Amino acid sequence: MQSPTEFLTPEESAEVDKALLTSKDKFATRVALYSLRSLKKISSESGQAIANLNPNQIEDWIYQDESLQGAIDNEFKRFFTQLVISANKPLTLAAQDSGIAIENLTVPQVVAWFEKEAKSRLG
Repeated sequence: MQSPTEFLTPEESAEVDKALLTSKDKFATRVALYSLRSLKKISSESGQAIANLNPNQIEDWIYQDESLQGAIDNEFKRFFTQLVISANKPLTLAAQDSGIAIENLTVPQVVAWFEKEAKSRLG
């Protein structure tokens, strides 16, 4: 069970930890996974596909997300909004690579896409 102060479930974290990725790529993968969860919630609440969400909808949702309330200030929320918006690009590419809508991406598919991208940068 995910607590409000955790961005990923223990299972999601374990999936990222076992990936063959640099620390930087693992961070990007974690951001993408949290972003995917957030985008799915925004999509569900708004009745719109993730591809049709605009930055203002994403920002509004993040400012209201209970897991980001409390000691987190508005500067961090603005920063985090940008992270979620930016994660939309690799999520879109991962979905295209898998031939599915973003909403249907799984944690293993996202992790595998980041691994594939990391390998392609090396080769």
